[in-house]
Amino acid sequence: MKIESLRRLRGPNVYLSRPAVVARLLLGDLAGVETADVTGFTERLLRAMPGLAEHHCAAGVPGGFVSRLRGGTYFGHVSEHVAIELSQLIGRDVSFGRTVGAGETGVYDVILECPVDESSESPVPGELFQAAIDLVLEVHRGAGPSAAVLSRRLTGLAELAEREATGPSTRSIITAARRRGIPVERFDDLSLLRLGWGHRRRLAWAAMTDRTSAVGVDIAGDKHVTRRLLDEAGIPVAPGGAAATVQEALRLFAALEAPVVVKPRHGRQGRDVALHLTTPDEVAEAFAAIGGEAVVEQQLDGSDYRVLVVSGEVVAAAERVAAHVVGDGTATVAELVDRVNADPRRGVGHSRVLTRIDLDDATDRVLRRAGLTRASVPADGETVWLCDTANLSTGGTSRDVTDQVHPDVTRLCQRIVALTGLDIAGIDLRLPDIGDPLQPGAEPVTAGVIEVNAVPGLRMHLAPAHGRPRDVGDAIVRAMFPGGSDGRIPAVAVTGTNGKTTVTRLIAHLLSGSGLRAGVASTDGVVIDGRTVQVADATGPRSAQMVLGDPHVEVAVLETARGGLLRRGLGYDWSDVGVITNITADHLGQDGLDSVEDLAHVKAVVAERVRDGGTLVLNADDPWVRSIADRPRVRADRKRLIWFSVDAQSPVLTEHLARGGAAYVLHDGWLVQATGARRMPLLRVAEVPGAYGGAALHVAANALAAIAAARALGARPENLADRLAEFDPAVANPGRGTLFRLGEVSLFVDYAHNPAALAATLRTLHRLWGPERCVAAVTLPGDRRDDLLAASAQVLADGLTRVVLYDDADPRGRAPGEVSGLVEREMRARRPKLTAVRADGFRDAVTAALRLAVPGEVVLVIYEKWAPMRAWLAELGATPAAGMPVRAGVAALPSRHPALRRTGAPVSG
Repeated sequence: MKIESLRRLRGPNVYLSRPAVVARLLLGDLAGVETADVTGFTERLLRAMPGLAEHHCAAGVPGGFVSRLRGGTYFGHVSEHVAIELSQLIGRDVSFGRTVGAGETGVYDVILECPVDESSESPVPGELFQAAIDLVLEVHRGAGPSAAVLSRRLTGLAELAEREATGPSTRSIITAARRRGIPVERFDDLSLLRLGWGHRRRLAWAAMTDRTSAVGVDIAGDKHVTRRLLDEAGIPVAPGGAAATVQEALRLFAALEAPVVVKPRHGRQGRDVALHLTTPDEVAEAFAAIGGEAVVEQQLDGSDYRVLVVSGEVVAAAERVAAHVVGDGTATVAELVDRVNADPRRGVGHSRVLTRIDLDDATDRVLRRAGLTRASVPADGETVWLCDTANLSTGGTSRDVTDQVHPDVTRLCQRIVALTGLDIAGIDLRLPDIGDPLQPGAEPVTAGVIEVNAVPGLRMHLAPAHGRPRDVGDAIVRAMFPGGSDGRIPAVAVTGTNGKTTVTRLIAHLLSGSGLRAGVASTDGVVIDGRTVQVADATGPRSAQMVLGDPHVEVAVLETARGGLLRRGLGYDWSDVGVITNITADHLGQDGLDSVEDLAHVKAVVAERVRDGGTLVLNADDPWVRSIADRPRVRADRKRLIWFSVDAQSPVLTEHLARGGAAYVLHDGWLVQATGARRMPLLRVAEVPGAYGGAALHVAANALAAIAAARALGARPENLADRLAEFDPAVANPGRGTLFRLGEVSLFVDYAHNPAALAATLRTLHRLWGPERCVAAVTLPGDRRDDLLAASAQVLADGLTRVVLYDDADPRGRAPGEVSGLVEREMRARRPKLTAVRADGFRDAVTAALRLAVPGEVVLVIYEKWAPMRAWLAELGATPAAGMPVRAGVAALPSRHPALRRTGAPVSG
């Protein structure tokens, strides 16, 4: 049994609303073997991992999984539960798992929930799965791993997970933001966060934001500059100065009253800070340990305090206590430190609310000063100090004193942040008592500012050892998003089998007419405010994040395709509007999709992730789309449901409108907004760009869907008609029903590549030219199942008598000529007298189709990639058609466009 592949679903997905990882397992020799077939397996597994006895499994009650083990279950399922239990044992709190067949014997996909902020590049899930497989195989072979071996494995996994996890400071900001409904995206395994979307988005890196002054950070990072700046402003600081050499340090020491402090000029987190220095030798030793410029200043009496200021407001204050142990009369200092470090709140670095105490050279120096060593046994109740500094990063603890801060101290700290220009700062003070008034000008100095910290740690306030915790993450989020803002911009998600790219572009066009800067992700790339910033198939979560993360975007329109959703999940948590154009047979046989019902299950995720109070725009003419509204996870009753249809007599619409609902419908040649019994004509279908006077009913349906989405986001109806009429398909939607003219022959270029799309396109051409006047140059994608290619071939055979077939440049796993050969066979079987020609590539195919056409006819061109096809048409001399073709009899179409009432041979203007 082994892992074949591993992929992350970074957002909501078909399995659950949170991130997940999918491991493809090859069971190998265990294929077809069940747990009940292996004597003693269940008992050995439970001895190794007794927590599995509490797993519910499908039974929904503790012990359900054990029942499955004893009754017989496959080993992929066992690996799933072991991976979940291992995850729980290392403190990685996840509970969801599922195992499904991957279409081949002995091949399974195991889905495991991931912590929402775990990096998508994290190695933890892979290591957990591998550990689970190793354990299951050991149990299968015999007794299973020893307790010691399992403990070492768990320790390694726990350390890896802790290194990858967010620290308490970052986690507090994430928690506060999510409580407000603000979307949060963590970058890799860093503390860098993006909060909010588009022009409302903000960045935070631990306790630093995108509004933090770089000048302020540099000031705080230079302790000498800080003390001079504050001193010149009348802020009390300890007497002292900067030293670049040991001689300068000693001169400063001679001018000051002992004891003194020596600290790095550019240090942080209390590293290499030496206190209580009373002799020149101690000063020289401390200076040498720094290895660079230092600050030497008089040590002030009193307690060590940290005051956190956010946007000019004091939000927390703590008294800091240096690392220490308290003797019991029997244990050594080293043993007492081990006991303190056993506190589960302590970890390495900043991963937990407290930091482990390290016994190092600095500790030994502090102990020597007290006449002790690591092996000394302190008396019962004796406090042994282990560090000079009170930083949490050196093992210190804190006591909350926020409610005790004197107004004088508050005003002092507010002045300091104003002087340094920091939006978030930690002010280190040495005071007799933070609750006492300050004594300005006191001699000697008994109270003062020790340091100003940019990017201050928040742990001491979030989880003080004594006193009330302070939600300082919330204070930072409130400062970043004042007035209760959730940091979101309007977001529309569009999915379906056909038309989703066109609808996406139309929605963006309509909304940009309202003065909004639109960010668009679609099949052809990412467009920000009308400018293409990436050319690619941009329908997955990465592209959605690109749009949502752009600070210029005011509204996001996101085409959401099946592939990206299945393979990577959604790129957002919630949308305001979800549009589903249609659901028909396509991509079956891929990614575990075997039926249209499976496809509908995937597309439904877009509807499920429309927020409560948001809008669902659904196609009333499509039975599978209609079924979406009835799915429990969609919760349509909590959303505004809007139907669109080209059938004014649709029973779904009739019932919906009778209940006072809203819909957009094609009625008597007009696109109409209907609400209850009210009707508001918006635009004649004859004037819809790309609808060819109403001949292309699917284009009218796309326009209705786009109008519904735009209206849901506040677009004004009186502006929609003009804005829609301004849409130029040749420029804004190229390659989708685009008409060209070459001499006396028209070329109709489209991306139709499945049976439903081909049928809609051919219906349009038949209405405009008649079925007998159409020729086609067609390619179909090789990654479609044979039955889908056959269905497309039958549609082509029903609608054409002359066709040129060619293969995509990318055969997608097929042999050269295989797809065109299959399509030709199916077409001839359907229409024996068909004229079918095979061509080598799109250039030969278009040329051959033009040879088959006669003046006044149309050549349907189905392409693989738009850019090379457009270049070839230009080389041939084809030009975009300025008007619309007509033929006798078209006047019966539901449109009043004058061109449709003309008679005679079809022409292109």
